[in-house]
Amino acid sequence: MQFIPYLNFDGQCREAFDFYAAALHGKVTTRMTYGESPMAGELPSEFHGRVMHSQLESAGGVLMGADGPPNSPPQKGFVNILVDTPDEAERAFKALAVGGDVGMDMHETFWAHRFGMLTDRYGKAWMVNCLRTPGG
Repeated sequence: MQFIPYLNFDGQCREAFDFYAAALHGKVTTRMTYGESPMAGELPSEFHGRVMHSQLESAGGVLMGADGPPNSPPQKGFVNILVDTPDEAERAFKALAVGGDVGMDMHETFWAHRFGMLTDRYGKAWMVNCLRTPGG
C-alpha cells in the first residue's frame, strides 16, 4: 500500500503543479483535463480546461492533485491510497468508511479497477485507488 498526498484546487492546479515542479526539481509526468477525459461529454464546456488529474514526480516522491469536479464541496486535499488488488481496495475503503461519510462509492472507472472517496470519522478526506495498468 502506498500513501500519496492529493491536493485539491479550484482552477489553479496547472499553475500550482508547474510551480511545484520548478521549486522541487521535479517533473509533471501526468496531466489530464476534464475535456481530455472520457467523461468530457457529461461536463459543461467551461469545465473542460480544468485539470482532472496531475502527477508530479521527484527524487523525494510523488504528489498528485486536481481541480475539483463541478458541484463538489471544497476540500483542502486527500490522502490517496494506491493498492494492488480490487479486494484490497474494497477492504481499505470499507474500513476507513466506518463512522465516516462516503462521498463516492467504490466503483470501476476508466483509470481504476476500483476507486472511491470518503471522509473518515475524524474529518480527513481519503481516496482509494486500484489503478489499471497500461493496456489493462
